[in-house]
Amino acid sequence: MSIFVIAEHDNAALKPATLSAVTAAVAAGDDVQVLVAGSGCAAVADQAAKVAGVSKVLLADNEAYANQLPENLAELIVEVAGSASHIFAAATTTGKNLMPRVAALLDVSQISDIVDVKSADTFVRPIYAGNALATVQSSDSVKVVTVRATAFDEAAAEGGSASVEAIDVVKTQDIASFVSEELTQSERPELTGAKVVISGGRGMQNGENFALLEKVADKLGAAIGASRAAVDAGFVPNDMQVGQTGKIVAPELYIAVGISGAIQHLAGMKDSKVIVAINKDEEAPIFQVADYGLVADLFEAVPELAEKL
Repeated sequence: MSIFVIAEHDNAALKPATLSAVTAAVAAGDDVQVLVAGSGCAAVADQAAKVAGVSKVLLADNEAYANQLPENLAELIVEVAGSASHIFAAATTTGKNLMPRVAALLDVSQISDIVDVKSADTFVRPIYAGNALATVQSSDSVKVVTVRATAFDEAAAEGGSASVEAIDVVKTQDIASFVSEELTQSERPELTGAKVVISGGRGMQNGENFALLEKVADKLGAAIGASRAAVDAGFVPNDMQVGQTGKIVAPELYIAVGISGAIQHLAGMKDSKVIVAINKDEEAPIFQVADYGLVADLFEAVPELAEKL
């Protein structure tokens, strides 16, 4: 049976999270196919065809999929991949919006946010905000799976030689339509893909003080994140949130500034390779997961760090 991976892209380039989903799919079986749905996205299909482990790429290039509305994509996926043994997608905002719809249309249970593949029907996923791991075995005819990208290495972007097959299935509906989007432009790396992340919490006191982190981020080439407490307080926009209800990151270096270390936040960053915490409260839970901890006033420590760098 075929294993389908739903490509995430911007109609120009394949998103790195898709490569992690391919790695997970390859661990579940041999015949891995990638579905690329979009508008003017032939270049994405060509990129997907070069990914190691991919045997075929299906290209649905139509204006109906230009903005990848999940209502349209879900119907498409069910028609072209509904007879597959597995359907994989990255557990990103896009994947979390799309895949439950696919599972509902197929009348199967979704297996969410997996971090390991034991066999074709057995997967490992975190529960209780990542404090425990559950091994889940599914007897559904189709396994609908979302993949935590930070838990899997990216498949090699070069080396594959899959064929590209165009399909003319067009699915539209009248319950939702695309109105507009506002994209945040930044010279810094994207949060989920950055090798270095520096995040601020409630201890930053206000949004203006996040400028202190920007000075360090500029010198380290880092992305800037925030805890839920900082987002809820209105210090920064919610697209900067790291945590269980925000973005999951696993950079080479994670610097937590003024973050106490609530379970909600730890679930989104504790897989980071090296964790550095700066907090004036020596009892803060963040120090329990930190590789290096500095008990200090962040308003003194951060400017000094920026100066030393």
